[in-house]
Amino acid sequence: MYPKAAEDRIIPICKRLILSLALIAPAAAGASVDPRSAMHTYAQARLADSDGALALAVTHYGEALARDPDRVEIAQRAYVQALESGDKALALQSAALLDQAGLLPRDGTLLRIGEALEQRNWIAANTLVDRMEQEGNFAFIGPILRSWIAAGEGQKITLAIDPQDRFAALAQRYVDEHQALLALNEGDIEGTIAPLRRAITIRPADALLRLSFATQLAARKAKAEALLLLPPNDAHFARARTDIARRRVKASPLTPAQGYARLLARLATDIGSDRDGVGLALRLARIATFADPGSFEHRIVAARLLTVAGFAAAALAETDKVPPGWYSAIAQAERVDALAADGQMDAALALARTLAAEPDAEPERHVRLGRLLAERRDFDGAAAAFRAAQARFGDADPPWSLLLFEGSALEQGKRWDEARAVLERAAALAPNEPVILNYLGYAQIERRQNVEAALDLLKKASALKPQDPSITDSLGWAHYVTGNVKAAVPVLERAAAGAPSDVTINEHLGDALWTAGRRYEARYAWAAASVYAEGDVAARIAAKAKEGLKPEYAAP
Repeated sequence: MYPKAAEDRIIPICKRLILSLALIAPAAAGASVDPRSAMHTYAQARLADSDGALALAVTHYGEALARDPDRVEIAQRAYVQALESGDKALALQSAALLDQAGLLPRDGTLLRIGEALEQRNWIAANTLVDRMEQEGNFAFIGPILRSWIAAGEGQKITLAIDPQDRFAALAQRYVDEHQALLALNEGDIEGTIAPLRRAITIRPADALLRLSFATQLAARKAKAEALLLLPPNDAHFARARTDIARRRVKASPLTPAQGYARLLARLATDIGSDRDGVGLALRLARIATFADPGSFEHRIVAARLLTVAGFAAAALAETDKVPPGWYSAIAQAERVDALAADGQMDAALALARTLAAEPDAEPERHVRLGRLLAERRDFDGAAAAFRAAQARFGDADPPWSLLLFEGSALEQGKRWDEARAVLERAAALAPNEPVILNYLGYAQIERRQNVEAALDLLKKASALKPQDPSITDSLGWAHYVTGNVKAAVPVLERAAAGAPSDVTINEHLGDALWTAGRRYEARYAWAAASVYAEGDVAARIAAKAKEGLKPEYAAP
């Protein structure tokens, strides 16, 4: 449900004009434009690219590359778009051209490793791993890849990481899973258990990891071990538990290409947790689907990243490739997010309600429903969904995050007294979580309630997370509300420096500067706030920029 942040996904008028001029400039100079030329087709691809029409863009890039295979700029765009769209043939073609020109991106080496493993070309695979290690970016996965290549060659080498390696801690995050998979391939159930437990400890909430190992264990008649991975009374695992109980599971040992795909999918999940890494994460997930096209797990990871990257239609197409079965419940959850991101909110809500209503629906389903309801401004419904998520924990305390979700919904739904009680419970459970302290403190500052106590909460939140602009703003505004303008201004200036386009922060800074007598600077801050302000907020900022700060124009 997040738009892609990359600049070339935005559609500013100037960019579209530049691309359009690329089409008409030759004609303007008196030359005729050949609609079959590579550059004409490339311009069409760029326009489709700017419009977010991924499939059409890839088609045009492929045509342009076929017409002029020596043009590097076409190959560069074709490479990225082919990976994002899942066009394996075009990705390999453009990667080969870029490699010849010495311009292959580092993830292109990973693409070529996957191809070598699929072809069981162990010599080429080892050579490419050497290259990957020399390039440096992904060198930490080298020992894992060499273990899979050795397995493909019929050899066995111990998969271990040198503790003195500077990337040892990072590599170890992935080693345990592959130690377990390689042991499973050899039929060594006993040797699988210890590394598998460590892998689950690193990713306890990863349902895909649990399902994939349960498949392999059950297929080797390790029924009890498989069921231990799948908690009962959890809708995600209901079908799998039934099938394992009835001994209906078949699975072949993983090939080196499939083991490699697992590794890339896990990397993609980790890298994609940072918004700045979504582009790379999506490319890794696509390479995983190339290396193991039959894996539903990798399709789901790709769908999730496509949604975050702004390609909701492509994400929906990926979820369509996951049939009813063990993975379908997780795929449908990703489909909810893709539908919402695609603007199909009614369909997203309907599916979210269906999933949340299933027996033993896990908390995640209720949270997803709650967030959609909150977007629809049905805050009462959202709060109820978040309470339903908490109910799954029985008599135990729920995670503080679920209480924060509920408290937020209640607060936005104008049920402050209830919200405050829920937020205070969250703060009691997690007294050092800056997000809770900030929310509870700021909500009270907004209402001018318990101002001194709220200020203390915000001071603590800021001390715990001093680089967070929103928390810094809350603290600065609390100083302002309590009449300490001298203390407020430098704190709000620091917040604005950390988030220069934030409307609320700049408005707060403007109000504080005006009160401090720095009126020119105040108008500058309000001008910065007005760039992205909308509705009543924009009208309020415009009024005080024109007339100065009056009581009726003060920020809430």
